[in-house]
Amino acid sequence: MNLGFAGLGAMGQLIVPRLIAAGHTVTGWNRSKDKAEPLIAAGMRFAATPRAVAEASEIVFSIVTDAKAVRAVALGDDGIIKGLRQGGIFIDMSTIEPDESRAIAAAFAKAGSVMLDGPLSGSPVTVKQGNASIMIGGDEEAFERAKPVLLAIGPKVTRIGGNGLACQMKIAVNLLLMVEVICFGEAVALAEKGGVERAVALDAILKSVAASPVLGYRGPFILDGAMPKVPLADVTLQQKDMMLALNLGRQLGSPVPLAAAANEMMNACRGLGIDGNDFVVAHQVYRRLGGQE
Repeated sequence: MNLGFAGLGAMGQLIVPRLIAAGHTVTGWNRSKDKAEPLIAAGMRFAATPRAVAEASEIVFSIVTDAKAVRAVALGDDGIIKGLRQGGIFIDMSTIEPDESRAIAAAFAKAGSVMLDGPLSGSPVTVKQGNASIMIGGDEEAFERAKPVLLAIGPKVTRIGGNGLACQMKIAVNLLLMVEVICFGEAVALAEKGGVERAVALDAILKSVAASPVLGYRGPFILDGAMPKVPLADVTLQQKDMMLALNLGRQLGSPVPLAAAANEMMNACRGLGIDGNDFVVAHQVYRRLGGQE
């Protein structure tokens, strides 16, 4: 199938090769072409605008930072909506506000095409392993058409419901992820403060009923305090998602006190100037607050 991909950041760099490996022809676009060079070398075609990407594609994906960026890529003067054929499918994999996603979907429906919200749950680690999970919101028939392509990205593809609901579910999942990882650092720091060696504390947690894949691949980051040069999700990116959760909780009247507490730890990371690291770096904040550093 002829596919398009707009936004070739950390996730796009990993998703496009999976689509090519599955036998699809992929045309991509990114604001800075230099980021696309490795993908071009791997067989991806490059287009000058999102519109040109859409003109060459039956299904177009995007994954960008926020709703403002999605609007620019999707609805701008040279946006995807201007080039997507009648009945074509646009799948936005960004993590944005559900209402923003619904508004963009309405514009595509008016133009005679279909938009699905399709946020991906997983880190670069899980995408590389082929274990990423994709949640879809929007038209069921379009979902079934796109499903074979989505399965090339990851094996777990689920339609959550109507437009915007996949975005809502992704925010809820990220809330859980954030609280879990922050609490991980809190637990390790507490054990250390009482005299347990860090390596022993990590080993005990990762062998306990509280263990999970996300803790398993983040544990080594705090074993000796050496954060990865390329964070799986840095403090700023993760805090952006927490703000989405806090705003959604306010909008829906649903309490999110643990999200608020986790967000404060991200503020502390920023205050200490360690926000360029993966957000598991909050463990260092707990140690400083407990007088261990």
